[in-house]
Amino acid sequence: MPQRVEYDLSLSQSDPGMLALKLTLVPLFLLIVSMSGKWWGPSIAGWLAGLPVVAGPILYLLVLEHGPAFGAHAATLSLSAILASEAFNFAYAWTCRSRSWPLSLSAAFSAWLMTACCLSLVPNSTLWATTIALAAVCFGQAFLPRSSAVAAGSPLTRSDLIGRMAAGALLTVLVTSLSGWAGATWSGLLAVFPLLGSILSISSHRAHGSAFVISLMRGMVLGRFSFAAFFLLLSFALQYQQPSVAFAEATALSLLVQWCTKRLATKRHSKNHASGYARQQVK
Repeated sequence: MPQRVEYDLSLSQSDPGMLALKLTLVPLFLLIVSMSGKWWGPSIAGWLAGLPVVAGPILYLLVLEHGPAFGAHAATLSLSAILASEAFNFAYAWTCRSRSWPLSLSAAFSAWLMTACCLSLVPNSTLWATTIALAAVCFGQAFLPRSSAVAAGSPLTRSDLIGRMAAGALLTVLVTSLSGWAGATWSGLLAVFPLLGSILSISSHRAHGSAFVISLMRGMVLGRFSFAAFFLLLSFALQYQQPSVAFAEATALSLLVQWCTKRLATKRHSKNHASGYARQQVK
C-alpha cells in the first residue's frame, strides 16, 4: 500500500508569481488548443481538445495555493461535476430548439447551478464521483436531442480568441480567489464551470442555428471520457506523488483515452456508413 506523502508547495495568493500564473496559464492553454488545428493539423487538434484546458490549470493553481490534499478533494468534485456539465448541455439543447440563445443560456445556467448544489452535498468519495460521471455520460448519449447537422469547425476570429482567453483568465482569478472561502468542494465544482461550452453554444446558435448546437453538444459527450480519466487519476495520484508528476501522468492518460475514444467513434461511424450503403444497394 503506497504511503501518503505531504508536500508543502503552497504559495500566497498575493505572490506576484502566483498572480502572473492566474492571468496567463489558462489563456495560454486556450491559445494553444484554439490554434492547434492551424499550427499542427486536425489530428493534433483533436487530441488536445480532449484535455481539460480550463479546469486542469485551475486545479494546478489550487494545489499550489492550498496543497495536494485540497487539490485531490477538488479533483474528486471536478470528476462528479461532469453531471453538471451534462445538465448544462441538456437544458441548452432542448431549450434552443424553440427559444433564442439568451433564454437557452439562462435555462442552461440554472440547470448547472441546481446540479452543482446537489453535487456539493454528495460524500467526498472517488467511487461516488466516478459513478456519477459515468451515469452523466450515459444520460447525455441517451437523452440529448438528435440532429443531422454536421458540427464542423468554423473559422476562429481574433476577437473570438481574445474573448476566450479573457474569459479563461477571469474564471481562473475568480475560482482561485474564492477558493479559501468556498473550500475544496465548490472550488472543484467551479473549476469545471462550462466556460467554453457557453461561448461555443452562443456563437454556434447565433451563426448556425439550433441544429448545429445540438450536434456540437452531442459531440462533446465523447470528450467526457478523457476528462473523467484526468480527474480520476489526480484524485488518487495527488495523495501519493509530487503534483508535477501527478499532473503529467493525468495529462498522458487523458490523451490516451481521447485517442481510444476517437478511434472507436471513427470505427463505429464507418461501420454504420457501410451498413447504410449496403441496405441502399439491396433496395
